[in-house]
Amino acid sequence: MHPAARVRTTFRSGPTPVPRSQPQPRSRRIRSLIDADALRVLHRAARVLLDDLPDLTDRLLAVLSEQEPAYRIALENDHGATWQEVYRSLRHSVTSLLDPRGTREAAHRCTWRIGVTRAEQGLPLDALLHAFRLGGSLVWQRLVEETTRSDPEDIRLLVHVATDVWNFVDEHCTLVADAYRQAERQLAWRRENRVRLLAAALLDGTSRIADLPETAERLCLPEHGRYVVVAVACGRPQDPPLAERTYWHSGVDVDYGIVLVGDAADRESGEDDPDPSATPALPGDGPSGCRIGVGSAVTGLAAVGDARRLADLALSICPPEGGTVRLTEHLPEALVVSRPELGATLTERVLGPLLRLEPADRDVLLETLVAWFACEGSAQRAGERLYCHRNTVLNRLRRCEQLIGRCLARPHDVVEISLALTARRLLRG
Repeated sequence: MHPAARVRTTFRSGPTPVPRSQPQPRSRRIRSLIDADALRVLHRAARVLLDDLPDLTDRLLAVLSEQEPAYRIALENDHGATWQEVYRSLRHSVTSLLDPRGTREAAHRCTWRIGVTRAEQGLPLDALLHAFRLGGSLVWQRLVEETTRSDPEDIRLLVHVATDVWNFVDEHCTLVADAYRQAERQLAWRRENRVRLLAAALLDGTSRIADLPETAERLCLPEHGRYVVVAVACGRPQDPPLAERTYWHSGVDVDYGIVLVGDAADRESGEDDPDPSATPALPGDGPSGCRIGVGSAVTGLAAVGDARRLADLALSICPPEGGTVRLTEHLPEALVVSRPELGATLTERVLGPLLRLEPADRDVLLETLVAWFACEGSAQRAGERLYCHRNTVLNRLRRCEQLIGRCLARPHDVVEISLALTARRLLRG
C-alpha cells in the first residue's frame, strides 16, 4: 500500500527509533460496528492479495516509474533493493487488513524506516506521499477486482470497510511525513555541524589536506583563492557587506569572517597578481566597544589558519574603546605585540631612565615625545597640540635625549624610541 525504494545512503549514524505512540489524525472505527459479512469479504480478498504480492509489487513499481521521476531513478540505480522494499511495504499493508492489532507496530516501523531513508536520500516529500497514496489506491483497486471476480454481489459489502482502509492510508501518510521531517532536521543539524567543524579546523590551521576539497565545497569557497580573515569582537559587521563570498564562523568571544579577495582564475587569465595588502571593504568603527581586526591576505584555504592568527594579531592592537585595525597599516605595532617579551625588553632598554622619574615629570616628557612623533617631528605643531611654546617642546625633547642616551636626529635612534613608545602603549597593564 505504501511503496518505497531504498538506495545506498552516504550519511547514516544509526537507525532512527520509531515513536511508540503516534498521534492519530482520526480514530479507527471500532471493529464491532462493522458488519461481520463485510469483514469476511475483506479478509477473503486480502488473502488472495497476499498470494499475489509479487504481481502487485510489479504493478505499483510500473506506475511509480511512470509518474514519479525520483522513483524511476531509484529503480535504475538499484532495481532489486527497490523491489524488495516495496514488496515488504505492501505485505505489511495487506496483513494489516487481516490483523490490524497484531501487525500495527511492525507496519509502523516499516513506514517510519521508509520516511527516514527517503529523507536521507533526498527524495521529495511530495513524491513520497504520492507513492503512499498510489499504493493505497492500488490495494483498494485489487480488493474490488478480486471481490468482483469471486462474488460480484459482495461488492456492496466493501463499502462498509472503505473508510477503515483509507483511514489506514492517511495514518501512514502522517507517520511517514513525521519520520521524514524528523530525519530531515537531524540531517540538517549534522550538515551544519560538519560545516562548523570543517571551518573551525580551517581557522585553527589543523585541516587535513584531504579535507580541503570538501571544505571548499561546503563553505562555497574556492580551494586556491586568496583570503583575508576578519576577527570581530562585537558581532558581525552588517553594512556594507564585507564581500559577496564570505563565510562567518561564530566563536565564544570573537566571530571570524573568511573573506575571498581574489581567485586563482585571475592568475590563469594572465592578470597581474593581486596586491598582497588588499583587504575587503569594511564598515566603520561601529558602536562603542566594537573591535575589528583585519589580517593580511594569504593564498589558499590551507593558509586560512595563518590568516586567522594575523586577524587575531590585528584585533589585539585595537584600542579598548573600539575601532577597525588593518594589520597591513599597523605592522610596527604587530611586531611588538607578536613578541611581547622583546617589546618589554626594548621598552626598558630605551625608556628605562625616563620611566623611573617622578610620575608627574615622567608623564610630561612621555606626552611630549608622543606628540612630537604624532606631528611628524614638528615642534611647532607638537606645541600647539600640547598648548605650549615650541621652545618648551624642544627643551623637553633635549632632556629626553639626555636621559635615554639617544638622539632624535639619528634615524636608528628614532626607530628604537618609536617602537619603545609603541610597546609601552600596547603592553602596559
